[in-house]
Amino acid sequence: MTQNDSGFVGSIPEIYDTYLVPLIFEVYANDLAERTAALAPNRVLETAAGSGVLARALAPLLAPDARYFVTDLNQPMLDHAASKQDPDSRIVWQQANAMELPFDKATFNAVVCQFGVMFFPDRVAAYTEVRHVLKPGGCFIFNVWDRIETNQFADVVTQAASTVFPDNPPLFTARTLHGYHDFELIQDELIMAGFSNISIDTLEETSTAPSPRHPAIAYCQGTTLRNEIESRDASLLNHVTDRAEAAIAARFGNGPVSGMIRGHVVTAS
Repeated sequence: MTQNDSGFVGSIPEIYDTYLVPLIFEVYANDLAERTAALAPNRVLETAAGSGVLARALAPLLAPDARYFVTDLNQPMLDHAASKQDPDSRIVWQQANAMELPFDKATFNAVVCQFGVMFFPDRVAAYTEVRHVLKPGGCFIFNVWDRIETNQFADVVTQAASTVFPDNPPLFTARTLHGYHDFELIQDELIMAGFSNISIDTLEETSTAPSPRHPAIAYCQGTTLRNEIESRDASLLNHVTDRAEAAIAARFGNGPVSGMIRGHVVTAS
């Protein structure tokens, strides 16, 4: 992971939440929330919470006496998430590094992470931190994206951006978002961190948008792909977005568009 990969700053959190969340994240957040709530946990930790899409789905499903710690390394994203959540005395918003969790051993029944583990610079170390804060019998539940070719809008946008910078293509989406999908690697890293009873489910869904412009903005301006584009030539951000829009329209049409998305849900205890 490069520094650009974790740089959710400026207008990225708002664009991320407005465009990318309904495009690809909400359906998986609802699934993760239901899986977590089925465990009836009274103390839950979320790491890499991002703009809060999972918190908005999970909090209403938790018991009235539950405590839910929502954390992220990036303060602007955490501030944005808190601003979007209804007042809830059960939720604690706390900036925290998943590599060094500031909680006592055996504190939580469940730890959840919505498409965040791909950003961890040392996943085994991060998973070890999760195991440390889980109570005996507790569960770690997270999701990751499948390879980029099975996530069609992401693939088309990445290819379009690469045509603008052929000598130095911005590959954040392929490298980071869709770079951690090998089942054997995921299982091995969890086992090295001390987990067992590992299961992985694949969920294929359909991503829809009102126009080709919507996914173009979502990926080019609402993820840290934007940082990569601007580091090459900030004046070309809108041009890359236009190129991505045209590529999506050429493949999916000029009206409302639909494309395949696929992710994996990992449960370990």
